[in-house]
Amino acid sequence: MFISFFPQPKLFFSSAALWSLALVLFWFFGGAQLGALVGLPPAAPGTPPIIGITVFLSAPFMWFYIYYVVGVLLFYAFWRWYSPHPWQRWSILVTSVILFLIYFNVQVSVAVNNWYGPFFDYVQGLMGGTAESTNAEFYAGAASFAWLALIGMNVSVVNAYVVQHWIFRWRTAMNDYFMENWSKLRHIEGASQRIQEDTMRFAQIMEDLGSSFVASIMTLIAFLPVLIELQKHITELPIIGAVPQPLILAAIGWCLLGTLSVMLAGVKLPGLQFRNQRVEAAYRKELVYGEDHADRAQPATTTELFTNVRKNYFRLYAHYIYFNVVRYTYLQADNIFSFIILGPSIVAHKITLGPMNQISNAFGRVTGSLQFLLNSWSTIVELQSVHKRLRAFEATLSGEPLPDIDQRYLEREKGGLKPEDQPVT
Repeated sequence: MFISFFPQPKLFFSSAALWSLALVLFWFFGGAQLGALVGLPPAAPGTPPIIGITVFLSAPFMWFYIYYVVGVLLFYAFWRWYSPHPWQRWSILVTSVILFLIYFNVQVSVAVNNWYGPFFDYVQGLMGGTAESTNAEFYAGAASFAWLALIGMNVSVVNAYVVQHWIFRWRTAMNDYFMENWSKLRHIEGASQRIQEDTMRFAQIMEDLGSSFVASIMTLIAFLPVLIELQKHITELPIIGAVPQPLILAAIGWCLLGTLSVMLAGVKLPGLQFRNQRVEAAYRKELVYGEDHADRAQPATTTELFTNVRKNYFRLYAHYIYFNVVRYTYLQADNIFSFIILGPSIVAHKITLGPMNQISNAFGRVTGSLQFLLNSWSTIVELQSVHKRLRAFEATLSGEPLPDIDQRYLEREKGGLKPEDQPVT
C-alpha cells in the first residue's frame, strides 16, 4: 500500500514529520525574522492586521512562500539522493503543493476572521445610528470579503483537481505493484476486487483523512493565537466563573467531551463493518462464478448468502442508532456552545458585534480542529475495513506476520472459493 508510492515508508513518514516539526519550530523561534535579511521583514508588534486580499502579498507572506519552497526542495533533494523512487515527484513534490494549498485556505479563513471585527462594528454603528457612511463605503467593505471568498474558492478548485490526480497516481502505483505479483495473488478470495477497487478506496480515504488532519493542525496553529488575542474581551465562563485562558479551556474541555463520547459509542463499528465486507465478498464471488458456471449461483446458495448480508447489515444499523444519537446530539449542542460561553459578556455589555463574530468564528475553527476524530469517525471505520483486507492481501507476498484476527482472515481466504467456507460472523 505504501512502498509502491513512498520511498522506505516508515523512515520516510517519520523523517517527514520530524522535518516539518523542525521547520515549524524554526519559523516561530527566529525563522520569520530572517526575512528582514532579504527585505521581507515580519510585521512590527502591535501592528493592526491587514484587512483584505492584499495581506497575501505582504512581506511576511512573501517570505513564508520562499521559506516553504526551500524547505520542501531540501527534503526532496535528500530523498532523491538517499533512496530514489519512481513516484517521488508525486509523493513528495505534489504532496507539498497540496499541503501548501490547504495552508493557504486556512490563512484565507484567518483573513476573513480579521475582516469580521471592523466590518461588523461598522455595521453595528450604522444600525445604532452612531456612525455615518455612504453606499459606496458599505459596498467597498463587502467587496473586501468577496475578494477573499473568491480567491479561497479558486484555490479550493485547484486543490481538488490536483488531489484527484494525486489519488489516481497512488492507485496506479499500487496497481502496478500488485499486478507484478498477480501470479501469487490470484488465488486469494476477492483478489480482483482488491486491485480494481480497494486500492482506489484506500488512496481516496487516506487522502481525505490526511488532508482533514493536516487542515485541522494548520487551523489550530493559525487560530489559537487569534483566539488568545480575542479572549481579552471575555472575563469569565458560565457556572465556572473567572479562569485564566477561558476560551482555550472551554474549547479543549468541550472537544474532549465530544471526542470521548463518540469514540466510546462507536467502538464496535470497525469490527462490524469488517464482517459486512466479508459476507459481501462471499456473495459477490458466488455471483461471479455463476457467470461462467451453470451449476454455481443457484437460488438456494445465493439466498443463503444474501441472508447473511442482510443479517450483518441489520446488526450494523442497530449499532449505528446509539452512535448517531450521541454524535448528532453533540453536533447540535456545538452549534450554540460558543454563544453559551459568550453569554455573560454579552449580557454585561462587554463585547460588541464585531468581536462577538470574530470570537464565534475563531472558537468554531479551533473546536472543529480539535474534533477531528469525531468528524472523521465514520471514515476511519471504513478505512480500517479496507486496510484489513489489503493487509491480508499483502501478507501473501511479504510473509509478514499478522495480528490473530488478520491471520485467521487470510487463512480463510487463501482457499475460500466455496461459499460455505465463508463464516458469517
